[in-house]
Parts: sequence; C-alpha cells; structure tokens
Amino acid sequence: MHDRSEDRCCVILPAFNEQNRIGKVVADVRAHHPDVVVVDDGSSDGTAEEAEAAGAVVIKHGVNRGKGAALQTGFTHARENAFVTVITMDSDGQHDPVDVPRFIEAYVRTGIPVLIGNRMADQERMPAVRRLTNRFMSWLLSRKMGQYVPDSQCGYRLYRCDVLQYTAIQSRGYAAESEILMILASRDIRMDAVPIAAIYGDEESKIHPVRDTIRFFLMLRRCEKRLGRR
Repeated sequence: MHDRSEDRCCVILPAFNEQNRIGKVVADVRAHHPDVVVVDDGSSDGTAEEAEAAGAVVIKHGVNRGKGAALQTGFTHARENAFVTVITMDSDGQHDPVDVPRFIEAYVRTGIPVLIGNRMADQERMPAVRRLTNRFMSWLLSRKMGQYVPDSQCGYRLYRCDVLQYTAIQSRGYAAESEILMILASRDIRMDAVPIAAIYGDEESKIHPVRDTIRFFLMLRRCEKRLGRR
C-alpha cells in the first residue's frame, strides 16, 4: 500500500537565471510546504545563492543542460532521500504556491500517482498564442496517450516517486514534460488533473512557440518509435 502522508513530499524547482524571482518563489512555497529543492541549471547569475538564502536545498549543474535534465536531477534527489511524492513547479512565478496543498490533498484523497495542473478553466488570462498552442498539443498528446489531459503543457504537477523510475527521457527542453506523460501512459499509469490558477505577469516566457512545437513533434516521433506505438 502506498504511503499517502503529506510530509514526504518535496517541491522541485528547475531554475535558469532566475535570481530576481527565485528567492520570493522559494519563500512563498515554503509558507505552504517546507521541503523545496532548486535545481540550478547552469545559471550565470545569483540564482543558487538566492534560492539557498530563502531556505531551499540547491543542486547545481555546471552547465545549462535543459529543463528535462534539471527535472531528472530533482527526481533522483527525491528518490534517494525517500520522498514519496514530488511536486514540480516553474521558478519564474507563473505557478501559485497556494496550489501546493491542493495537489497534496488530491493525492492523499485519491492516491492517483500523476496529477497535472489544469489552467484551462482560467485560460482567458493565458496569452493567445500560448493558449492555442496548448490546446492543440494537449488534444494531440491525449489522443496519442489514450488518456485525457486537458493541460498537458503545464509544468505544475505531482508525481508519486515510484513511477519516476520509468521517466528516462531524452528531451532537453520543454518537450521533456510531454515525453514523461507519453512514457507513463504507455505503462497504463493513471493520471488526473488539478485546477490551478494561471498567473501571467511581466516575466519573459522561455517557451518559443515555433521552436518548441517542432521539438514537440520530434519528441512524439522519437518516443512513439521507442515505445512501439502507432
């Protein structure tokens, strides 16, 4: 029987050159949950120092390796330190830490091993290009997986740590999160959605619609070939 206690969860924040935001994000998360891990993915600024000063455990990459690699480093840390679940968040302030307890409550209540944030009920705040790209990618990925995921591009998620052993992904960038879902779906691991707020301020998105859409399709082709899916 899987442990559903609330206190064996850590929040993982991949970060690259986020010194102006990471301290506040870490402090805000720790107001709701104490265990925060920042994976500094080769930043050239003071991201690591700001995160540590705010109370996070910091793991540093010597060079920038991409979000997929940063997530894998965080996952390895969580499993090696006997955490039962992890919550992944973006480090630029687009995810509201108030929703951390909502993920934990949903997991404790249901035991569903993969919970994905769903911003689509609040999509009017989402920039138009991102909203259209997200709708299309979520529709296509859901079709490929055989499970409906309304917001497949949302990086705000909870994973039960025992399923992370299957997430040997090859994507470096933002396609990594879609690749994780493809791999888990191929093993019939159940997923569900948790409604979350969409926050868009003056931050500069690191997502490039054209480039990342191309990478998404390359990931799909590579992943389907590896998994033997149609």
